[in-house]
Amino acid sequence: MKTVFMSFSTDIIHGGHIAIIQKAAALGQLTVGILTDEAVATYKRFPLLPLTDRMNIFRNISGISAVVQQHDIAGVENIRQLQPDYVVHGDDWQSDFRSSARADVIAVLSGYGGELVEYAYSDSPVYTKLEKQAYSQLSIPDIRRGRLKKLLALKPLVNAIEAHSGLTGLIAENTKVSHDGKVSQFDAMWLSSLCDSTMKGKPDIEVVDFSSRLRTIEDILEVTTKPLIFDADTGGLPEHFAFLMRTLERVGVSAAIVEDKVGLKRNSLFGTGVEQKQDSIENFCAKIQTGKSALKTRGTMIIARIESLILETGMDDALRRANAYVEAGADGIMIHSRKKTPDEIFEFCGRFRESCPTVPLATVPTAYSSVRESELAKNGVNIVIYANHLIRSAFPAMKSVAESILTNGRAYEADNLCLPISEIITLIPEQ
Repeated sequence: MKTVFMSFSTDIIHGGHIAIIQKAAALGQLTVGILTDEAVATYKRFPLLPLTDRMNIFRNISGISAVVQQHDIAGVENIRQLQPDYVVHGDDWQSDFRSSARADVIAVLSGYGGELVEYAYSDSPVYTKLEKQAYSQLSIPDIRRGRLKKLLALKPLVNAIEAHSGLTGLIAENTKVSHDGKVSQFDAMWLSSLCDSTMKGKPDIEVVDFSSRLRTIEDILEVTTKPLIFDADTGGLPEHFAFLMRTLERVGVSAAIVEDKVGLKRNSLFGTGVEQKQDSIENFCAKIQTGKSALKTRGTMIIARIESLILETGMDDALRRANAYVEAGADGIMIHSRKKTPDEIFEFCGRFRESCPTVPLATVPTAYSSVRESELAKNGVNIVIYANHLIRSAFPAMKSVAESILTNGRAYEADNLCLPISEIITLIPEQ
């Protein structure tokens, strides 16, 4: 009997799936690879059902002989092991971001004489509506709030890119690239106080009040499903921080990062070039405890940001603070540096892991941008935040367009610098 292999990531089974399963089963004995939660989250929406539940669903579908786990989008590992006569897939992956995965499958099949069989993708409006309904579930605050914790449990490293508007939220939500046989996307979004202030033409000194920042949060959350990490600056007075955390929890924010400074907030990358003062360990621990006690669920995290390396108070001070903040209840630690190399970050990571091997550790490699995510993960980092890159890239682009129009007295020369209006229209969802 011929053997057949298929891959599935879905947690919603509809008629289109049953139809292609029946076609595959007609070719021979069918084995189905079910993508792990981590693999699905890497390139698609976060699965509503965990791997074990999804595997049990497929085991009970007529025509499927066996169900196995799959750790990559292409299923190359399973195909090499099983060497099926046929690999069956919908034809929708021929021209989208999965095309490189398709090429990998074809290469493996050619190595032993297997065949790729592709059937027309079922694009019924009914099936599309089902998927949209499932997608919308991920934006519900109670479901979204705890997703960062789930991702940290699934993946060795979670990456986040800044979003400062609904539009940049859509970019963070939908951008995918295919490279080295893998598909990558951002896991989460970061709402930076610097970017939020800059968008409003205000200095980054906590002058933008929380009511205004909450409006930005709502703009982003309304059109996205990914976890949002909020830059809480100093958090204000402990009583204000408690109110802030309750509000963030209610709207579905997954984490707030609060820094251990007091007084007029200045951007950390100024370092000792401007006057900045660190809070005492005792006061900051009390603030963490106040914020934690205000929360009603376990979904929203409080991550303590340590400024010791920025303010040059020493590695020992940074480690002393980190251990104290964890003891006070912080769900994670963010260590910041303005050095051009990650050396002091790596030193902190190594020493911190001796006392706190499992506490989530975040970094913001703005100054030491040459370091790769794989290096950070190897040194014990769990969250990488690209803190201001979308707004920094937008400014020179918009300035160039404005200068072009002024120079030429018309918009024609600027057209090739602008996204076609048709693409802007299709980028924004109607619902």
